[in-house]
Amino acid sequence: MDATLVDGVVRAGQQARERFYDSSGYGRPVDGGALELAPVEAAHLLYRGDLGSVDGMDFQAFLASAAVSEVDFFVYKDLRGRGFYCSPADPERAEDPEGCDFVVYPRGKGPWDDEVAYRIRVVSERETVAAADLGECALAVVDEESEVSYFETKQPDVTGTSQSSVPTTDGDLLADRVVCWNPPAALYEQAFYGQPLDEQDADAIQLSLVEAAYLAETGSLQVDGGADAVIGRGRSVEGERFDRRLAVYEALREGGVAPKTGYKFGADFRTYAAVEDVENLGHSELLVRVFDAGHVFEPRDLALDVRLAHGVRKTMAYAFVGEVGIEWLAVERLTP
Repeated sequence: MDATLVDGVVRAGQQARERFYDSSGYGRPVDGGALELAPVEAAHLLYRGDLGSVDGMDFQAFLASAAVSEVDFFVYKDLRGRGFYCSPADPERAEDPEGCDFVVYPRGKGPWDDEVAYRIRVVSERETVAAADLGECALAVVDEESEVSYFETKQPDVTGTSQSSVPTTDGDLLADRVVCWNPPAALYEQAFYGQPLDEQDADAIQLSLVEAAYLAETGSLQVDGGADAVIGRGRSVEGERFDRRLAVYEALREGGVAPKTGYKFGADFRTYAAVEDVENLGHSELLVRVFDAGHVFEPRDLALDVRLAHGVRKTMAYAFVGEVGIEWLAVERLTP
């Protein structure tokens, strides 16, 4: 069977609906038993040998033409090879988010059903992707060898039951931390602020600047110069990054989550959602990296973050700080 390309749509003639749509979920039926195919669908049918040509072009010529994106083709081929029916997203369909490229149906289902397994956005590893474009679609990244990696993107749960309030204590502001020499036991043992100055003796607790700034702002820490002194020191050490990290730290603590440094994991924080006491501390759940609103990702950086988080049994989360608040995004490996 041959087909023609008109205004970016491939049209196959009579019997195409029965042969391609009814049996395998390709295309969109039109009058008279004909079928309209997106170029990527036509490319796959050419690749399989089910279409003879499109305007005289075989698979090799069609893939080399401007009619179809090879990056889209490799994702479409991979999904079909995994046993899924999938369709190009329709920008006029409200449930298909902007930037979504494919709608993937559960195995055994097709475009004639009402169920959707995934909505997928496609990028090359050499492209960038704005954080604002993630969260509603899974991400498919095609590398330079045409292999596809999938990532689930969603809003994470950043609430918990960890304690945040503690009795007031005094501290000394040093160069880039605060030391509390005689803090209440609850500061570290129940609320999980800071670290003992000596692991064998928790009489003195050292606080990071972001921990100290939060405690000083909430009135639980007294230092010379107050919260302004701690925040000023944080800005002198970290610049604008400190304000972003402090905003995220505050949001986490007020949501019942205990954040601790994520430095060993290349993150800003690791988080604990249910701290009762440090003697029975469980594993942290999230690794959090903090960015300003409008951040743009390199897919390679996303892959690195997600691989590391998965390797230590955590979920990679991102906090984007803007003028109107904090937007959250979690990214995990996805195996369709």
